[in-house]
Amino acid sequence: MKIIIIGCGKVGYALAEELTQEEHDVTIIDSVASRLQEASEDLDALTIVGFGSSISTLTEAGIATADLLIAVTGSDELNLLCCLMAKKHGRHCQTVARVRNPIYNKEIQLMKESLGISMIINPEFATASEMSRILKFPSAIKIDPFAKGKVELLKFRIQPEFHIDSLTIVSLRKRYDFEFLVVGIERGDEVFIPNGDFVIKNGDVVSIVAAPKSAVQFFKAIGLTTNRVKNCMIIGGGKIGIYLARMLLDMKIKVVIIEKSEEQCKHLAELVPEATVVWGDGTNKKILLEENIGNAEAVVSLTNVDEENILLSLFAKDNSDAKLVTKVNRISFSGILARLDLGSVVYPKYLTTDYILQYIRAMQNTIGSNVETLYHILNNKAEALEFVIRETSAVVEVPLKDLHLKSDLLLSCINRHGKIIIPGGNDSLKVGDTVVVVTTRKGLGDVRDILA
Repeated sequence: MKIIIIGCGKVGYALAEELTQEEHDVTIIDSVASRLQEASEDLDALTIVGFGSSISTLTEAGIATADLLIAVTGSDELNLLCCLMAKKHGRHCQTVARVRNPIYNKEIQLMKESLGISMIINPEFATASEMSRILKFPSAIKIDPFAKGKVELLKFRIQPEFHIDSLTIVSLRKRYDFEFLVVGIERGDEVFIPNGDFVIKNGDVVSIVAAPKSAVQFFKAIGLTTNRVKNCMIIGGGKIGIYLARMLLDMKIKVVIIEKSEEQCKHLAELVPEATVVWGDGTNKKILLEENIGNAEAVVSLTNVDEENILLSLFAKDNSDAKLVTKVNRISFSGILARLDLGSVVYPKYLTTDYILQYIRAMQNTIGSNVETLYHILNNKAEALEFVIRETSAVVEVPLKDLHLKSDLLLSCINRHGKIIIPGGNDSLKVGDTVVVVTTRKGLGDVRDILA
């Protein structure tokens, strides 16, 4: 596909990196030449210095024959304008806009319809949604929903008190007779799509697929707390903090927000009046102790500085038993972060790229099957995809044990008209099913791509 990306910030670069790896024809536009330098050196993409709302710049980028334009500049209004220009001057160009301001959040559907924009993504809202899911089920490090919430992919760390060390995957399934499947293991810098003989070790980060009820049963059986938190301290009252506070208050969770800007505190008091808003520097340990961080059941670090968020989570870890959620924007040192045990680390730009890539994969194949849901998992070294099966093909009505599947790939779950099936060798896929595939092979766009 021919794709134009406007804006070469964190999200724009990450999108370009993923899309060039999938061999799309990518052009990046940005008004600041220095932002394009790294992309021009490291990526197989054309870079253009200019304004994405300019007809001449869009023409130079090939808007007339483009399949998709993605606008992810720092301005919501500019992103919307770029999409409008693309719709007017592109023959069959679909458009995606990033819109971040909370005042637009209730109007997104209306904006899509009235402006003709194919997709609008709000990274802050998506990030807050991810965090609220984690705090609803704090035993997990990460939770990704599939099948409209009927099944979840949950990640947690193996502790000695679980008494799981040295068990094989098969032995684990036999010990706990619940419907779940281990689909991924992270051990240090390595990731595995395990088979039944794989041996689990203490310290491994394990990803399982299960229906929510089965997940609760499994976590209770190994000794993990499954109740949602009752109170939460949010450090940083920006857009994500506002969205998250609203979601938690709707869940009857008490919220304290610490924000160092007096003006923003006044704004927060108006937008989330049910929350306790504290004017102060959240990186000051005296203030954290005065606001009773020791009794907090959850601490979410949402400042604009990654290093501050990391240190805040480490401080909360030393001074409380709170569930930790840490926002990180840059990912250069993700391997080191994993070893620090910061609880749930959330990367907003990954969430944004996942949603947009999901849409692009669906665009590529909308007849036989298409990607319904997509997540990068296992420290971004694997993908979990949910395919909708729309017609008969070589993968349909054949026992799974007889399918010649690609290596490093696992069919982890089938949703058949609302019934969740953890598949065995005698199960088969049928038209109308959705199937969740976990794989270290990136770029799958159709369910038939699972075959060797």
